[in-house]
Amino acid sequence: MGAGACHADRVSDHRERLVEATAHLDAPLALLDKDALERNADDLVRRAAGLPVRVATKSVRVRSVIERTLTRSGFGGVMTYSLAESVWLADHGVQDILLAYPAVQASAIRDLVAQEHRRAAITVMVDSVESLEVIIAAAGAGHPPISVCLDIDCSLRPGVLGVRPVHLGVRRSPVRTPRAARAVARAVEDRPGFELSGLMFYDAQVAGLPDTSPAVRWVKRASDADLLERRHEIVAAVGEHAQLRFVNAGGTGSLEACAADPVVTELTAGSGLFMPTLFDRYDAFEARPAAYFALDVVRRPARSVATCFAGGYIASGSASASRQPSPVWPEGLELTGTEGAGEVQTPVTGRAARDLRVGDRVLFRHAKAGEMCERFDELSIVGSDGHVETVPTYRGEGRNFG
Repeated sequence: MGAGACHADRVSDHRERLVEATAHLDAPLALLDKDALERNADDLVRRAAGLPVRVATKSVRVRSVIERTLTRSGFGGVMTYSLAESVWLADHGVQDILLAYPAVQASAIRDLVAQEHRRAAITVMVDSVESLEVIIAAAGAGHPPISVCLDIDCSLRPGVLGVRPVHLGVRRSPVRTPRAARAVARAVEDRPGFELSGLMFYDAQVAGLPDTSPAVRWVKRASDADLLERRHEIVAAVGEHAQLRFVNAGGTGSLEACAADPVVTELTAGSGLFMPTLFDRYDAFEARPAAYFALDVVRRPARSVATCFAGGYIASGSASASRQPSPVWPEGLELTGTEGAGEVQTPVTGRAARDLRVGDRVLFRHAKAGEMCERFDELSIVGSDGHVETVPTYRGEGRNFG
């Protein structure tokens, strides 16, 4: 038997132990492999090459896991996705919070300025003068000082011979050039009650794109080269109007490239803790899956088909097969092309389906990380000794931030 087959057998045996350790719990059930989680955390720190790593909370959505990760060497602060979430975490003692997206919820903005410990902990994101005006309108004139970070568009826009550039990346900030960044920095400087504390550069077309082809690898190399130059220019331009405390960059898939840039002072990662299926094919690292969910077989409609209860946990993004969960134990299962993962039933087929019986359990991996936890009130953390600790997700704590 070859090394590859031996490794596959070990993985299968390990997943079987996860199922056995949680057999006393009702499904649908969310699982977290504690050993894999900790090894993933260590690997993120190694790849960050000495820079502190913020925990991206949207890719976790379990407060206890976030807090425990922050106690590990190499991690510092969190990157949140909602201002209401930021306020909630600050009230629970998290002291360094960078909000990744502009906020327009008036109630959350008022909550931010209402308490000094929140303002001390939270840096909000802006990408335009309009972002500032929304905050002023909600907080009121003469509001207490608010720390802000400027979001910089990191998409790649290659153009050849006068042809309109193609946009490669996500649609985020309108601020792309040193000139545009300088203009927003000047606007922050001119408005009392704001301090421009940092810049954020999220390279989605590098950090979130698996290495699936030579074309993808070219996009990543070109993006890295473009950002290495643009980050320096933008940091210098903004530095004319602000004393920056931090320059944030990267994601799970781009830590090495961003850590190599001397103007970057900190990195962000979250999905790398759970390692969902979208991170299976990266050249820079090997994915170590930590997060799973389990479903029970409730029907046997055909000899080669077993139907599980629930399972329609489709990941966000453009609709495609890559956004569906993947059955991983027993080995040899796959979703059907006609139904996929369903709201109340998910049929699986393949050679292993013939051996499944009503009441058996099937283990799946989600395509993305924290989104799985939006479907579960609890997360069962399984230790290497089989001990199971059950902790609440955001949803289990009665929190839904969008």
